[in-house]
This record gives sequence, C-alpha cells and structure tokens, in this order.
Amino acid sequence: MNLAERIARRRSAHRTSGIVVNRNHLSPVVHRSEPVGRGPVLEQLLDALEPVFDDDLPEPAAVVGPAGSGTSAVVTALFDALNARLGEPTRSIGTTTRAGSSGAVTWFVYVDARRVGSPFSFYRAVLSMVSNDAVPESGVGTDALRERLRTRFSRPDRRAVVAIDHHDEPESLSYGRVRELVEPVDDAVATVAVGQTEPEDWAGTTVTVPTYRHHELADVVTDRTSTGLTAGTLDHETVREVAIWADGNAHDALAALFGATLLAVEDGADRIERSHLEAAMEDVPEPGVHVDRALSLSETRQRVLCGLIDVDAADRPIREVAAEIAERSGLTAGTVKRFLYELADRGVIERVPLSTSGSGRRPSTVVPRFPTLAFRALASPDGDPR
Repeated sequence: MNLAERIARRRSAHRTSGIVVNRNHLSPVVHRSEPVGRGPVLEQLLDALEPVFDDDLPEPAAVVGPAGSGTSAVVTALFDALNARLGEPTRSIGTTTRAGSSGAVTWFVYVDARRVGSPFSFYRAVLSMVSNDAVPESGVGTDALRERLRTRFSRPDRRAVVAIDHHDEPESLSYGRVRELVEPVDDAVATVAVGQTEPEDWAGTTVTVPTYRHHELADVVTDRTSTGLTAGTLDHETVREVAIWADGNAHDALAALFGATLLAVEDGADRIERSHLEAAMEDVPEPGVHVDRALSLSETRQRVLCGLIDVDAADRPIREVAAEIAERSGLTAGTVKRFLYELADRGVIERVPLSTSGSGRRPSTVVPRFPTLAFRALASPDGDPR
C-alpha cells in the first residue's frame, strides 16, 4: 500500500461511522491488484509468459495450487496489470521488441469456468475482451461467434493468452474442451490452465503456488483489515490467531474475518469481539468449498441455498427440508428437491445420513459446505439472492 493509499484510508476512516471502511476489501471473493506474499510466483508466471514481449506466443502453462493459495488472485492481478500498463483503449497489450514498437497486439484474457460453462459463453467472454464491438448475448449461434473470433485473429499481429480458471471443478468448462474451442485460432492463442490440479496428461510448464505460511497469511489478513476496517477494530494477536486457524487457506481466513465483521456490525459493536470471531469460524466448514462456488450459481439455485440457510435442516429428511424451502421461495417442492440433490452432487452442499430405527432406505438431510454468513451478505446488498 503506497503513501497516497494510506492517507486516503485514514481520511475515509474518519468519515466513516462504525467499524467498516470498505467492505469489499474484506470480501473473500475480491482479489487485490497486488497479491500479498506472492512475488516469487508472479515472477515465475512472468517467466512462462516471457515470449509475448518478443511478439511470440508462450507455451501452454498451468498455475496450480491448493484451495485458498491464491491461484486466481495471482493470474487476475498479473493479467490486469499487463493490460493496464501496456494496453490500448481496446484493453489490449501493444508489445514491444528490443528494436522498438512492433505494432503487434496481445490480449490477456481471464475466463472464469464457474460462470462460463458453454462454448457460446466462452466465445462471448473472449470476444468481449479482444473486440471493441458489442458481443450479442443471444440471437446468434455459437458458429457465428466462432467465426467472429476467427476473423478477429485473422491478422498475424494479433494474439491472445487465455487463462481458464477453475477448469477442474465439477460442471465447469474443462481445459481440454477449451483447447478444442480455440482450435480455429490455435496459431494465435496460448492457454493457461488455473486450478488445484494440472489438466490430464499435462506436458506443459507448471507454476506451483504454495500454501500460505502462517506469517504470510497474517500479512494477507492485515492488508485487508488495514483498508477495510477502522483502526483498533482487530488486534494483531487476533489476526495471527485467524491465520493459524485457517492453516494456509486465505479464503477461509477472509471468510471468517468477513463473517465476524458482519456479526459485529449487526451487534452495533465498536470492535470485533471473540464471540463474533468464534461464531464466524464455526460458519466456515472444514472441509468446505469457496463461497464463490455458491455465488456463481443461477439466481434460482441461490434462492434455494438461501432457503436452506434459513430453515432448520437438522435431523429432518430432504423431502421435509425441500417442502419448507418451497413455501418460502415460491418454487415447487419437487423443483427444490431436485436442486438440492443436484447441488449435493456438485459438492456445494453435503448429504448427511440421518439415524433411523427402521429397516428401509436410510434418509438423509443436507448442509451447506460454504460460509453462509459471507454468502448471504454477498448474494445481494440486502442479503436476498440476486
């Protein structure tokens, strides 16, 4: 954080009533423009992308790390920085050689496979980055978008590096499928796989993102609280405790911090108390999934998840839980039940067997596998699903 940012933060804090200066800075789904403690990883990724500065395409690369290690943060930060520092009004990068400007253009495109699940949406995501023209959301076919992409890269001085994030999650667009989709422009597009694992039969370059060490994660939390909360809201010892508890997972640490902040605000407290923090930690499942997995779902499915959070599902079979959610959401019980089973198959929620004294089929209930406090707050400003 530079001096201007420090001054702006102090000024905002004195104009803020309550403990929150900027809630976005605390959010587990918001990435910083300069990830804390990830300098060596950024350098390794720059090494992998080095050919673009000589107007060449890099070899395929994979950015791999465990949950909460910051793989997405590293890639989005680097791609945004490259586009911003060297970009043109089209959000492109005009690369230069040692001899001077070459006129060549390379776009760095980040695609979130959680939200881009079909060939149409993939082509649309890439085109929206590499073209000034409006990209239709409907009314045209996938073939038309593919042809538009082919035309865009028909000139030999136009290239793109496309990162596909979360390619290894259930129901997401796989890296292999992305390679098939870019085949018509294969000579102009390089790909970067981002996730917890390398693609199958991987033979490319791999940049490994390690788990945060405790002091590194404490720095991450401190960086967020320094701009997101007023001074004195959270002491350093508590920050250290959160970092140790999260055991290297930045998502879990930030989700707990975010949840504790919400509870403190709800109580009208002038600082985050231990009771707030303990309740927020309890709200982060172990093992769990990133809250963005839930936030990337359709509006209807988010509504079902909000209903699940609101009802008391303990010791109640899924059919009863689905019926109560249906009454609250305006959906049919059959639809809610189908969504619950689907979300359990995706790993967003978990089926838990119930005890039974009979000999028939053992019933089960469902529980969230994501931080519910963060989900409800981030689903929409007023806590209702988007």
